[in-house]
Amino acid sequence: MKTYYAVSPKEYARMDTAELRQNFLIEDLFVSGQVNLAYAHYDRIIVGGTQPTESALHLDAADELAAGCFLERRELGVINIAGAGAIAVDGITYPMTKYDCLYIGRGAGAISFSSASAQTPAAFYLVSAPAHQCYPTVHIPKEKAQQVSLGSSETCNERVIYKYILPGVAKSCQLCMGLTILAPGSIWNTMPCHTHERRMEAYFYFDIQPGQSVFHLMGPASETRHIVMKDRQAVLSPPWSIHSGAGTQNYSFIWGMLGENQDFDDMQGVTL
Repeated sequence: MKTYYAVSPKEYARMDTAELRQNFLIEDLFVSGQVNLAYAHYDRIIVGGTQPTESALHLDAADELAAGCFLERRELGVINIAGAGAIAVDGITYPMTKYDCLYIGRGAGAISFSSASAQTPAAFYLVSAPAHQCYPTVHIPKEKAQQVSLGSSETCNERVIYKYILPGVAKSCQLCMGLTILAPGSIWNTMPCHTHERRMEAYFYFDIQPGQSVFHLMGPASETRHIVMKDRQAVLSPPWSIHSGAGTQNYSFIWGMLGENQDFDDMQGVTL
């Protein structure tokens, strides 16, 4: 489990491209037959990816957690971004098709991931937050998420937001999680951009076609930079950083937020 330490706006302003990528970009999340995790000191978020093939993969507590099991003091959100699979939680199996989400509450012990076919494996993206309360495990298919259509083709940001883990859909301690799918011809994931003073966010970009990229914008509005993202890569967005990006083609992304407020609209708009 790789560790990312918190960066202030002052340190950020002095970073070159290589340092930005080293401190905010999370690469190589999906390797067949592995569970890969990244621990960040922004609200102590953990993001990860796993792609089981022939056999199930188990989510164990890394040494850094000093816990008997991964969710001893944490909660977890998982979204499948590829082929059909399943997640087993303490002996209960939840089938997972593409875009299905599973919320797993604090205290769950044995957790494993499997694919229905090794030729078209599932790929599970994980976001975990510290939790002080236990809520029930909930399976949320895409059609049961809260759906919001935003943007337009004229402004190149026509998109549908699917809200999976937040009040009104699946109760959690502090984790909020969802999926945004851009329509063909749209490239901006959010405009106008914004910040979240009371929570951080991690973006995971996927369904990016070969040869295409997403330019993730970050930093204070007065000093923005970009990080070039490829398919199945994640990026950390601190509370002081704007949240926005544009692709060379349409794409999808998963957002996961941690902090002291679960109100989706708790944001500060920024005009560039």
